[in-house]
Amino acid sequence: MVEMYRNPLIKGFTTNPTLMRKAGVADYEAFALEILDVIPDRPISFEVFSDEFAEMERQAWKIAKWGENVYVKIPVTNARGESSAALIRNLAQAGLKLNVTAVLALDQVRNVSAALAGGPPAFVSVFAGRVADTGRDPVPHMAAAVELVRMYPNIELIWGSPRELLNIFHADAMGCHIITVTNDILKKLSLVRKDLHEFSLDTVKMFHEDAEKAGYNL
Repeated sequence: MVEMYRNPLIKGFTTNPTLMRKAGVADYEAFALEILDVIPDRPISFEVFSDEFAEMERQAWKIAKWGENVYVKIPVTNARGESSAALIRNLAQAGLKLNVTAVLALDQVRNVSAALAGGPPAFVSVFAGRVADTGRDPVPHMAAAVELVRMYPNIELIWGSPRELLNIFHADAMGCHIITVTNDILKKLSLVRKDLHEFSLDTVKMFHEDAEKAGYNL
């Protein structure tokens, strides 16, 4: 995150308990406060991790107090599939900036957008990559989501979990406000508009060099 903060293309940051666990973060709050000390001027989303709505609310208030640039991530449901809409509405009306996460279905987009209506700036994060993982085309799905949030001026739509660099162009073409992009995808930006014959040759060279390094012979 600190490295990406130096990149002017990056307008904000997000994380979640799964990513933090994979990164070896042991102290959730200490990590968050350390990052916020380095990145005080771009939106950063931190997620609650309770499965009970009352405790989610307590955690949300605590996280929100960490900084003016903090958005509190609230999952669209708890692990029992119970909607978080009522909690989202209460927190939004109380003035908390929220990022509603793990949204996939369009009825979820509709419901959480209504819950966020009239509140402070908010994000609705639709995991388009996971939609694609089910064999559905995420492009028309996300285009429909754009239309659903259009009537709410305080809400920005996030294209979450992109699977390829082309998704950046998809999101831009349909008017999606934000796309979360991993480091691996960002590294591919240098390939945009690359000559395909040149790219083909690079690929052939890679196969040849790897075969030589492996010492293969027939």
